[in-house]
Amino acid sequence: MLELRETSLAILANTNLQSKVSQLAHLFDEYQAGRVALDPSGNLGTQHLHLPGRPTKPDLVAPKFVPKRRMDTVEGRAILWHSLAHIEFNAMNLALDAIWRFPNMPKAYYEDWLRVAKEESYHFSLINAHLALFGFGYGDFPAHNSLWEMVERTTDSVIARMALVPRTMEARGLDAVPEIRDRFKQIKDDRAVEILEIILHDEIGHVLVGNRWFNFLCTNDNLSPITTYRELAEKYRAPTLRGPFNLEAREQAGFTSEELSLLEPLGENKAQVA
Repeated sequence: MLELRETSLAILANTNLQSKVSQLAHLFDEYQAGRVALDPSGNLGTQHLHLPGRPTKPDLVAPKFVPKRRMDTVEGRAILWHSLAHIEFNAMNLALDAIWRFPNMPKAYYEDWLRVAKEESYHFSLINAHLALFGFGYGDFPAHNSLWEMVERTTDSVIARMALVPRTMEARGLDAVPEIRDRFKQIKDDRAVEILEIILHDEIGHVLVGNRWFNFLCTNDNLSPITTYRELAEKYRAPTLRGPFNLEAREQAGFTSEELSLLEPLGENKAQVA
């Protein structure tokens, strides 16, 4: 019988895009059917695994060297879709990493992140298929690795991971996706708008997962979520939050009114996708 955390690690290490996605879909279906065991207490070793498994392309560069996204050319729009594909690919990997890396969490934690991984792989497939309409595929443009770099910084702490990846890095997408969606509405790309609506809806749920487990861990250790977040953001060098913020989506994703009130003074700045 498959074991969830061990199999998630194997899928994370897989460098082949199509088999990674198909293996994840199989794992999800098998778990739902009750044919996958879960050992929360096991400490898994990566040994000689190189994580995350990724194809040889795209080339990873500093953010300033990523090609500019433009709406007025086909290639510029393709670059935008490629950047979104890269985010979703990394998001799939980070969900798999959250499953295998952190032992002794409740069963629901692992189930939440398995669902997130499956949905991120679906987003990646949707975007990559749309990118193909422009004559390009994932790997055709350079990409930056900021999201995964934060995953790597937080390998030693599940509370830091929950605080700084889903509810910081991924939450930036809640702010940025509506603006991108509206650009495609203006040029009447209905399929693009549909894909972005799916992503926004699902990402609210993914950030909610991060909030749920961050707050669970804070409650367990009698910690203040706001104070703890500030301390973790400083310790792990999280990016500075910049607006405007999608306060409605963030509220749906589980941020408290106190947390949202702290964001409002930052709202005059421009949001960026992670």
